[in-house]
Amino acid sequence: MIDVTLPQLGESVTEGTLSKWLVREGDVVKKDQPLVEIATDKADAEVPSPVAGRIVKLLVNQGQVVPVKTALCKIEEGAFEAASAPAPKKASVAPPAPASKPGSSKSATGVALAQPTVRKAALENDVDLDRIQGTGDNGRITKDDVLRASAPVAAVAPRSGQVAELINQGGGFVPPIPGKGYGAFKVPAYRPVDGDKVIPFTRRRRITADHMGYSKVVSPHVVTVAEVDLHKAAKLREQNKDRYKKEGLSLTMLAFVVSATARALRETPDLNARVLDDAYVQLRDINIGVAVDSPDGLVVPVVRRADELGVRGIVRAIDDVAKRARSGKITIDDLSGATFSVTNPGLKGNLFGGAIISQPNVGILRMGEINKRVVVVDGEGGEDHMAIHPVMYVALSYDHRIVDGVAANSFLWRVTEIVEKSEFDV
Repeated sequence: MIDVTLPQLGESVTEGTLSKWLVREGDVVKKDQPLVEIATDKADAEVPSPVAGRIVKLLVNQGQVVPVKTALCKIEEGAFEAASAPAPKKASVAPPAPASKPGSSKSATGVALAQPTVRKAALENDVDLDRIQGTGDNGRITKDDVLRASAPVAAVAPRSGQVAELINQGGGFVPPIPGKGYGAFKVPAYRPVDGDKVIPFTRRRRITADHMGYSKVVSPHVVTVAEVDLHKAAKLREQNKDRYKKEGLSLTMLAFVVSATARALRETPDLNARVLDDAYVQLRDINIGVAVDSPDGLVVPVVRRADELGVRGIVRAIDDVAKRARSGKITIDDLSGATFSVTNPGLKGNLFGGAIISQPNVGILRMGEINKRVVVVDGEGGEDHMAIHPVMYVALSYDHRIVDGVAANSFLWRVTEIVEKSEFDV
């Protein structure tokens, strides 16, 4: 008898949601046949059968969240005739032992559903996770749940001016509740009106919302903006775009910016970092997440070791992951491990904007729209003159916990310099 377990689906993935069984008890399966669909906070994946045999028992219900290495089902290895298989049962009625109830905070093994950081917060605040009803997906316990549970009863609805006093007394801070309010302030209730369209959050939209909310709370964002003269970059692109097109590739300004960003990150390691509890890590590899659109919404596949690729390698990498994202074939590993992000609003962008940092990164660079403007350029003999050049603003959002203004400004200045000189090998 073989246990099929939830594999490690990516370096940062610790658990997954069983979204759909593809087999039923009694089914005869072939080796490598997909058994189950697993959804994670990165992407969806299928778990194949490690052997040929018969499905004896499904151990996890659809919709349950289980940690990596959890047994999902049991298979009796061997050759079986499909006709001899017992009558199939519905996959959704195969309960684990013990089974978790909808909305409960327990996993299939009876352990409270919580990330390691949440467990750490519970220990620090002397909170028993087994006594908390989670408000996250599938009853998952969030850090906000722990903080609310650790606050004194008198602090459940602090009045204006009481927050600082509560913190000074060591009583803990009660964070705002999304959609509900904070303290004396309450969000007005929604009253339906004919013509309104209520759109439920998809799983990915919920993850994105939670991620962005978390990032704004945990990282003190600072935004700095630079103007980039794209005259030389535009000429270089124009000279080479047809050659790239014949190879099925698109030479875009994004490739130049990603290449410049990778080089500037190597020179400014504080921007290629992540924050720990009482320290931060300057990361060795430069892996740049590039935001692209997909049928399920915005995803951020990763161009790995971007500083070693050059423009051509970056163009190929971006083109490859973008095509697979739009066709729904992106993998979890494609979306894991970014150390910095670059986002491009496309042709219908705007002047500039401050993007929210993608955790656990400490910076993100947002490109603005490209417009032709009158600029002042150096002329011969030291005389300046006016010219019409394509110009773009780029905005850097950085985490002020570890990135100082000097480092951030130096980084953005260097990105600008590299793009403006455009001494790229294309």
